[in-house]
Amino acid sequence: MKESEKIRICIVVASLDIIGGQSVQALRLLEGLRGEPGVEAELLPINPRLPGPLRFLQRIKYVRTVVTSIAYIALLLARLPRFDVVHVFSASYLSFLLAPTPAILIARMYGKPVLLNYHSGEAEDHLRRWSRTAIPTMKLAHRLIVQSAYLVEVFGRFGLRAEAIFNTVDFSRFRFRRRAPLRPVLLSNRNFEKHYNVAAVLRAFALVERSVPGARLIVAGDGSERANLHALARELELKNVEFLGPVPPPEMPSLYDRADIFINASDVDNMPLSIIEAFACGLPVVTTGAGGIPYIVTDGVNGTLVACRDHEGLARNVVNLLKDDRRAGAIVEAARADSRKYTWEAVRFEWLAAYADLAGREYREARPVGEPTPVTEPAMQATVSE
Repeated sequence: MKESEKIRICIVVASLDIIGGQSVQALRLLEGLRGEPGVEAELLPINPRLPGPLRFLQRIKYVRTVVTSIAYIALLLARLPRFDVVHVFSASYLSFLLAPTPAILIARMYGKPVLLNYHSGEAEDHLRRWSRTAIPTMKLAHRLIVQSAYLVEVFGRFGLRAEAIFNTVDFSRFRFRRRAPLRPVLLSNRNFEKHYNVAAVLRAFALVERSVPGARLIVAGDGSERANLHALARELELKNVEFLGPVPPPEMPSLYDRADIFINASDVDNMPLSIIEAFACGLPVVTTGAGGIPYIVTDGVNGTLVACRDHEGLARNVVNLLKDDRRAGAIVEAARADSRKYTWEAVRFEWLAAYADLAGREYREARPVGEPTPVTEPAMQATVSE
């Protein structure tokens, strides 16, 4: 295929200087698209680094926001004209105003089709509180993609049509390992923000530690609640909790390998990538049922669910799994089977078809229409043509 025939895609997202699910998913998308002959994709960071002598400005509070925003808008103005499709990753609230909004407006100014890829579990509150700005801006996007049926329903209540395409996990990096018997080694890797309620994980572990000799908790992450969480760990007199701080994505596979149970206590959520990674690695998942989590975790089948803020329920489910290896093994195997839905091969058709539609190209399937496509193999081939 000639270079001029390829669909050129600009992916607008935070770089890995900001550790988060959006940047990880953007890199997974780039990796997948590099193997597709019909497209050419590049990343445009919302947080570009200033050149040499000006970089010190990004270390100054408030000044950092201003100069980074100016650099970001300058990049958008300079680079967007040469792309066919602008794929904008999005969070909520002020972040939506500062990052996706300029990209959408500048792309529309240049007449470029926009795919808005919204990732926040706080969508409902965001759309309700910021309805006068967020909803009209989102309507400027030509397609709105989310990660779960949960967010499709949320956006539908505000008159916005969204489509779901799952997050993906790189199975070549996340190694599945059977754990029998389960060790009482728990892992939490959510950011230290109130809506992720890592405090409930600590409270749950305090109960586990009292009843299970040798229980350990590994906590990875950072955020505004850091001081409060360290203070709570001291108040609860936790003996075997290890705070690792922020862990870069390349080191996450080895972190999952250290643990035997994944625990999550979020109060607000969408489709946590960490739960899918736990599925892929063989850790049974103990979690609250916040937001979109029940759309990927079925209680007693591929994980266990409790109500939000129920740290006692979390502790009880951890202890029950440790007591019943057969049940834990069945949950792990079901989760492993489900995790195949979250591979590039399983979602590539949907992404390529979306890009082709936005670019006004024809999308051709090599497989006959209607023929089933196994999600465990990269069986569906496609080409994008004029």
